[in-house]
Amino acid sequence: MSIISSPQSQAPHSSVQQLDSDQLAELAHKIKQWGMQLGFQQVGIADIDLSEAEGHLNAWLKAGFHGEMGYMERHGSKRSHPNELVPNTVKVISVRMDYLPENRVSMRDHMENPLAAYISRYALGRDYHKLMRSRLQKLASYIEADVGHFGYRVFSDSAPVLEKALAAKAGLGWIGKHSNLIHREAGSWFFLGEIYTSLDLPLDSSVKENCGTCSACLVICPTRAIVAPYRVDARRCISYLTIELHGSIPEEFRAALGNRIYGCDDCQIACPWNRFAHLTQEADFLPRKGLATAQLIELFLWDEETFLRKTEGSAIRRLGFERWLRNLAVALGNAPDSDEVRQALQARETHPSGLVREHVQWARKQKEGLTQRRNDATLRANQNIQSPP
Repeated sequence: MSIISSPQSQAPHSSVQQLDSDQLAELAHKIKQWGMQLGFQQVGIADIDLSEAEGHLNAWLKAGFHGEMGYMERHGSKRSHPNELVPNTVKVISVRMDYLPENRVSMRDHMENPLAAYISRYALGRDYHKLMRSRLQKLASYIEADVGHFGYRVFSDSAPVLEKALAAKAGLGWIGKHSNLIHREAGSWFFLGEIYTSLDLPLDSSVKENCGTCSACLVICPTRAIVAPYRVDARRCISYLTIELHGSIPEEFRAALGNRIYGCDDCQIACPWNRFAHLTQEADFLPRKGLATAQLIELFLWDEETFLRKTEGSAIRRLGFERWLRNLAVALGNAPDSDEVRQALQARETHPSGLVREHVQWARKQKEGLTQRRNDATLRANQNIQSPP
């Protein structure tokens, strides 16, 4: 993982004159106003004491729940010690931005259509990393114009940063049982971003955890990846299996993927707090290239050039064409049997990639097994008719 910062971003050292507590409080107020003007729904300020989160992270890593995500342990203590990652950091400005492109009814309808390709809603629009980084850089520029040169670094989900723990400390919500951040009046459909800074800004208060006895996210998870409240085994998570995992998807989880070809939103759709979620006001987060309503067969028949063109500027492109086909093959294996599905699978059975061929072969066996079970059922029914009791 690399630090996300623009060429204008400054390492945390500062030539700004010393600000007293009243001036820092006024600056914090301005930062929140500027943040709202830039399209963030909330801005908060946290300290850098992540000792509690560090304990949870280390236990999670020790359990092996990170799977192939070696980057989660690659940076040592920098992830939980912001001033080690960026020297002289004393506070963190944390922001959130809504990305929900449609209501829950529409999402459920699409997910429940077995021939539709379900893509996690955060990935339907423009790659959020770039937009968040740009807005955070503008926010930093506003601060600099007000107080002079100051030290900062901008981050957007591509560096060793415990962004959910920082956001929770900054009062942007609480970490729910599914491990996502939840805001009482906005649910969990939002992106997070941070500015590490040497400005000693006043802190915001964290909010009370409000999951209570609810277990909706644990119950709904198709692969039972939420092994306990607040504890997710990524190796079982559909988002990990379809995005982070580079090799074969374990057969034990393939049927549970259903028609999900990139990520999974089940736990968020099920969360009662998301009845308060707001649709995004950002045009860049709205669905592009027809991906919100795309069908499995249509996407499976794309060539690589089409894939690259249709996913330009999207987070999906980082998946790569090979794993894109892998995921689609599994989804087609879970789809209702038809001549069209069989023909689509047959068209990929000699694909140059062994990874693709393996998952196509699995999908075809699913169809053959379905046909055999249907034939067996017909035979038993006929036998019962010919040999009445």
